[in-house]
Amino acid sequence: MTNLSCHIVWATKYRYPVLQGDIQHRCRDLLIQICNSENVQILKGVVSKDHVHMHVEFPPSLSISVLVKKLKGRSSRMLQQEFPKLNKQYWGRHLWAVGYGAWSIGKITDEMVQEYLEHHKGKPNSEKGNWILE
Repeated sequence: MTNLSCHIVWATKYRYPVLQGDIQHRCRDLLIQICNSENVQILKGVVSKDHVHMHVEFPPSLSISVLVKKLKGRSSRMLQQEFPKLNKQYWGRHLWAVGYGAWSIGKITDEMVQEYLEHHKGKPNSEKGNWILE
């Protein structure tokens, strides 16, 4: 089975430090539930007071953008329903800031890929840059 892994980060709107106490614990629980429902494995996760870090492994059929949309959308909706005080701070019904950061995580390095490609037959074709033709 093939899985991809990445590190995802997103923040609360205005970086308000609202992810504390019961809200922080509930946010963590919701993110776990959402990942379980989407066949996503959380390798490591951190819910800080104003942002979330997640190192996840997910199937290639699920794009990072769709995954983050589900994580942010569902958790925002549920947290605001369960904690009315969030509605006062986030009157626009958006708990999370726009956007996110995502970085792929691999088990091989750039050097390993270059070495692998160098061992293939043929020589680089100068007309095509770094492409190797067999």
